This record gives sequence, C-alpha cells and structure tokens, in this order.
Amino acid sequence: MNGRFLLDTNIVIALSVNDGAVMRRLEEGVTVFLSSIVLGELFFGAYRSARIEENLERATEFAANNTVLVCDTATARHYGRIKSRLREAGRPIPENDIWIAAIAQQHELTLVSRDTHFNEVEGLEAIAW
Repeated sequence: MNGRFLLDTNIVIALSVNDGAVMRRLEEGVTVFLSSIVLGELFFGAYRSARIEENLERATEFAANNTVLVCDTATARHYGRIKSRLREAGRPIPENDIWIAAIAQQHELTLVSRDTHFNEVEGLEAIAW
C-alpha cells in the first residue's frame, strides 16, 4: 500500500458518523481521494433522505475539502477492461462500482470499501477499514 486511498461511499458514510475504525486510519496521515461517482451516490442519498438540505451540505463540504477525481478517457479504458473481465468470469458487480474501481486503478490508489465484491476486480488493491 502506498498510503494513497480512494474512499468508497460506505467509508464516507462511516466517516460522517465518526466510525472509530475509519477515524483512526485517517489520523495516520494518509492521503484520501473521492471519485465523482461516490460524490454522485452521496448526493443521491441526500435527496432520498429525510434531511435533504443537511445531507446535501455535508456532501458538498466533503467534496470541497477533498480531491475529487473525475472520469476521463483513461478511466473509460480501465472501465472497459474491468467490465469485460468480470463478464468473462461471470462475476458482475454493480455498475457504479466498476467506475470506482477504474478510477482507483487509473490513479494507482488503494480502494477502501466494506463491499467484498471489489475482490472480484483483477489487479485492484482493495481494503476494508
């Protein structure tokens, strides 16, 4: 691990409720990134919540305080390779998670998630906090 991490949605949510395991890891001085896909999932969750404005503000603030990585042509190439290999193996994972994995691989980041299906992505370094 290189100390550079891409946070999945479930980790950002855990962070927002001060989850001890996530808080301890962040105190180690690691560098974290957020994908535009995760940000979209956070905004979607905010719009579906009972406290829309509060959650929109929280997601906006989190994005403003972290580096957000967006999809580009290189991301799309990684996405295509990952999705093709998953399909060949008969091991599909959710569409957004393929994009998240592609961004992690593109930027050589360790993906932090509590979703075990990321283990299906060949060559992806994924850990759980």
